[in-house]
Amino acid sequence: MPDIAGDGKIRVYWVTSISNQNAPTTTELNAGIDLTSTMTADGLMGLQPETADVDTSSLASTFNSVDNGRVSFSGTKLRIKKQSGTDTIFTTLVKDTAGFLVVRRSVAQATAWTTAQGVEVYPAKCGEVARVDFEPNTVERYEIPIKITAGTAGTGPSLRAAVA
Repeated sequence: MPDIAGDGKIRVYWVTSISNQNAPTTTELNAGIDLTSTMTADGLMGLQPETADVDTSSLASTFNSVDNGRVSFSGTKLRIKKQSGTDTIFTTLVKDTAGFLVVRRSVAQATAWTTAQGVEVYPAKCGEVARVDFEPNTVERYEIPIKITAGTAGTGPSLRAAVA
């Protein structure tokens, strides 16, 4: 099987409401805000889960054994290009705004949401926006810290969800 080139094959949306984060509907997804074309090429950060270790060894152990503990995300944020005129993302994703960050990979960005497509659904809350320091020869940018929450399932994100 051939490798999948990632360029142009990611879609990122902010969705206000999803009734079942394991199976978001096309209607729910289409009601969201498309962030993809306003994000910088490196603008999707910190979506790598980290699994903590739980020490399961005892006083009698001669080997340190571990099991899986809690999963967490750190440094999760979006880097967005500031838009002139009405900047919907900048005015919508303010501190304490709750919703869902939805990421689809390995499918052309312009392809519409389709039933059975694999997506990642991150229940989230926005932190305070931070303007990125000015640099020559670049566009104005800002970063939105994204706090991953327990979500509707109470277990955090759905990393292997499918569009319903």
